[in-house]
Order: sequence, then structure tokens, then C-alpha cells
Amino acid sequence: MSQFAINLIFVGASFVLYIGIAIWARAGSTKEFYVAGGGVNPITNGMATAADWMSAASFISMAGLIAAGGYANSTFLMGWTGGYVLLAMLLAPYLRKFGKFTVPDFIGDRFYSRGARLTAVLCLIIMSVTYVIGQMTGAGVAFSRFLEVSSAAGIWIAAAIVFLYAVFGGMKGITYTQVAQYVVLIVAYTIPAVFISLQITGNPLPPLGLFGTHLESGMPLLEKLDEVVRELGFRDYTADVDNKLNMVLFTLSLMIGTAGLPHVIIRFFTVPKVADARWSAGWTLIFIALLYLTAPAVASMARLNLVNTIYPEGPTADALAYADRPEWIKTWEETGLIRWEDKNNDGRIQMYNDANAAYAPTAEARGWNGNELTVNNDILVLANPEIANLPPWVIGLIAAGGIAAALSTAAGLLLAISSAVSHDLIKTIINPNISEKGEMMAARISMAGAIVLATYLGLNPPGFAAQVVALAFGIAAASLFPALMMGIFSKRVNDKGAIAGMLAGLISTLVYIFTYLGWLFIPGTNMLANTPDNWLFGVSPLSFGAIGAVINFAVAYAVSLATEEPPQEIQDLVESVRTPKGAGAALDH
Repeated sequence: MSQFAINLIFVGASFVLYIGIAIWARAGSTKEFYVAGGGVNPITNGMATAADWMSAASFISMAGLIAAGGYANSTFLMGWTGGYVLLAMLLAPYLRKFGKFTVPDFIGDRFYSRGARLTAVLCLIIMSVTYVIGQMTGAGVAFSRFLEVSSAAGIWIAAAIVFLYAVFGGMKGITYTQVAQYVVLIVAYTIPAVFISLQITGNPLPPLGLFGTHLESGMPLLEKLDEVVRELGFRDYTADVDNKLNMVLFTLSLMIGTAGLPHVIIRFFTVPKVADARWSAGWTLIFIALLYLTAPAVASMARLNLVNTIYPEGPTADALAYADRPEWIKTWEETGLIRWEDKNNDGRIQMYNDANAAYAPTAEARGWNGNELTVNNDILVLANPEIANLPPWVIGLIAAGGIAAALSTAAGLLLAISSAVSHDLIKTIINPNISEKGEMMAARISMAGAIVLATYLGLNPPGFAAQVVALAFGIAAASLFPALMMGIFSKRVNDKGAIAGMLAGLISTLVYIFTYLGWLFIPGTNMLANTPDNWLFGVSPLSFGAIGAVINFAVAYAVSLATEEPPQEIQDLVESVRTPKGAGAALDH
């Protein structure tokens, strides 16, 4: 049986499962559409939240970025996991106690203002649309390789599948579909990692294999990896970061951005009680850890396998002849995600760091005229089983996993957009008398519209999947997270302060991002090149979310202090959200 047929079986079976679950769990009311009826078990919700949160960026891109950048890109790991702790401890239980459907619901009621609700809807839509670009891009990468279609066709297929189960199932259908998707993606991620760890280090546990011994050389694996990349002009894989400020700000931006993600926050509205929200968060962390402990090992071994493929006798020997390239390079070349250009006409594939001036004399002595192999970071995890010559069924499994990761998060984001438009905009502001049936129809139409927009942007993305997602986290960090924190923990912040803070954080962050990445991410419209020497104080656009959050907090407090206090009933509401059930009598003393 051909690899293509095996891929079709794995991917097709997963699609049948997802759509079957969506039909079985079809939402029959707005409560089922928005919060799955509010009765989801904490373990089930933990698994669904993990799938919702571990997107194409986690499955496909993160290990690729760590493989390309080494320790410098471990900020993705630290920021995303650390942020989840913030969300679990500071936001989830309190928002569940508040008992609404959406994030703009909380902000609108807490800040007693239509303007605050509208601002929250605006922030949510901008953040979610930016985030969903990364999912559609990741889905396109996975589909293009494993179904042997173009990346654009892959994005259209992904959009059609999400449409089928998200539009009809709502949160109820998405919840149980995400449980299935979590199982698919975690099995797909860990099985190839176990095989590859055994091959390279003899250890079946990838996180331990990462710090184990490289069997072929007898050296520690990371030391061996440092050696081979250094011999090709790259900085050591484990080298420290020069710009510590940018690293700290980027990690912080990812952390508080994670805690402000509306599509993850609404998952905590689906459990019956406040205690279940805490348990749900704990289970989610366990389910996330299974992948996040494995990712650094996958990244390191993928980088080593790639170098060994191009330089079979070692980096100091002759490179692989293009005519002898393995089958996996040929298949990925067809997608356009691997490209080779014979710059010195020797018929061999030279891969090295041609941007390193100190390495130029070595390259010249070897007759090289520049790096000839361009590899898209997003393919490394998907190509890893092929690079390591694993069985065809493992490749089919990782195809289903990569697609599951992209679809699960895309569905959650689209639901967040849909509920913001239908519930917070149409039901609460435009037409409060709309029937439940009319609101359901509005929710489904707005989700369909969001899918079309996400598909268009996925066809014209501004960067790698994980980098686009990092931008979304920056926007969430600068706009929604401060408003949620102040809404829960400060009785003094009023409607005017919240609106001014959200707008200041959002606008400052977007202007900084668009300055380097183009207005509305349109290529060629950037005012400055996105290079470290152009960044303000060395802060990259991906890291600005943390500064945007500080601006948000500062403006909100300044405006609130200069204007009237919130009404007493709002201050009492804040007190009640923070007070554990049954503690009222004790607090009265």
C-alpha cells in the first residue's frame, strides 16, 4: 500500500470521527452552542482545553522553531506553559463564578458599559483572527504534504472540515471533538518521538534521551548537536541569548497573552462548578505537559537528523549529491516548503549559515557560494518520521495529528468569534429581543463568515504558524488580560478607565507590529525592516505585547483615578466574585 493511501486512511478516519461526534453532540440551544450546556466533566474539559490550546503552533511549528534557533527559541515553551499557570490561578475560577458565556460578557457587565463590551469584542476579534491565521497556515502545511495537494488547496479542505463540525455542533460538538483530537495529536506526537529517541540515544523516553548519550559518537546528544551546527557556521544550539530584555519581554508577552486567550477562557464556563474550573485547569496542565516535555527532544533530534541527511559523512566531508537526495526531500519539494538552488553548480546540497561573516573564509575554501537549501521550519515535525525512516503507518499517524492540532484550535477560535458577534454584539446590543432560534442562526452565520475570513488570511499569512500565533498572544496580552485582571482584582477601575486602557494597549501594540510587519500584514507596507537593529530598544514586534499590557494598566488606572468611582453594586459584584462561597459571614467580622 502506498504512503498516500495510508495517509488517506488515517486522515479520512479522523475526519469521519470528528464529524460523527459533531452530529451526535449537535447543539440544540444557545447554552449548548456557547458553553456545551455547562455540564462538562473536569477531566473531559481538561482534555478538550489541552487540544484547544495546543494548536498547529504547538504541534507543527514550536519544535521547528526550537530546532532552528535552539535554546534561544525555548521562550515559546516557557511562555506558553507559564501563562497557563497564570490563567488557572488568577482568572479561570473567578470568571466561572461570574457565570457568563463569553469574555466580552464579563467585561461589559463588570465595567457596566456597552462601550467596554464593544471594545472587548473588537479586541477579541482582532486577536482571534490573527491567531486563526496560524492554524489555517499549519493546516495547509499538513494537508499539502500528506494529501499531496497544494498548500492553498489544503487550507480550503481544512476550512470545509471545520465548517462541518463547528458550525453545527457549537461548543457541545467542539468539546467532544476536541477530546478525540487530543488523543489523536498526543499519540501522533509521542510515538514517532519514542522511535527517534530509541534510534539516536537508545532511550525510549524522549525528554531523558535529550540529555542522554548520542549512540553513534558516544558524546552527550546536545554536545554532539552543538558540534555539528558549529562546523556549519551556526551558533551553538545551546548558546545563551544576547538580548536578555527581548527574551524576558517575549516570554512575559506569551505568558499574559495565554492568560487572556478568550477561546481558552470560555472553556472554563462549560464546567458545572467553580471547583471544577480549578480541577479542569489542573488536568489541562497534565495533558499539555505530555507534549511540552517531548517537544525539545523532538526539535533537537530533528535538527541532528537533518544535518546528518545532508552531510552523511559529517559536516566536514562532502555534502549529499542532489541526485542522491532521499525520497522525503523529493516529496516535500513538491509542496514548495523545501527548495534547493545549486549556486556553485557542483550538483551537491550545501547547507550552512551564509550570514555568518566569520564562516565566509571556510565556505570559500570549500568552494561554496551560499546556502543552497531552504527548509520551512513548519515541516520539521511532520517530516521527522520520514527523515528517520520510520514505518509508513507512523507517517500517516503524524499526518492525522498535525491536522487535528490545527483543526481543534481553529474551531475554538471560530466559536469565540462567533459568540462575540452573535451574543455580545447582536443579542446584547443590536437586537436584545432576538429569539433563541434567531441567535443560533446568527451564531452559525457569523462562524461561517469567520471561516471565510480565516481562510483568506491563511492563504496570505505574515509568517510561520508559531510566529503569527505569537502576534496574537501579544494582542491578547496588551488588550484583554489587563482588563480581566483589573475587573477581578480592582474595585476602583471604572468603565472609562477600562475602555481607555484596552484601546491604548491594543492600538500601541498593533502600530508597533504593523510598523515592522506591514499594515494589516499586507506585504510591502511595513515602514521599517523587521531586523534587530531597527527595533525600538531591541524589542521585537513579537515581544511588544508585554509593554502594551503595561500601557493598558497605566492608562486604565490613570483615567479611573481622574474620574468617578464605579457604582457601589459593581464594587459589591467584584467582592462577591473574589469571595469563596460560604465565606461571607467570616468576612463580615
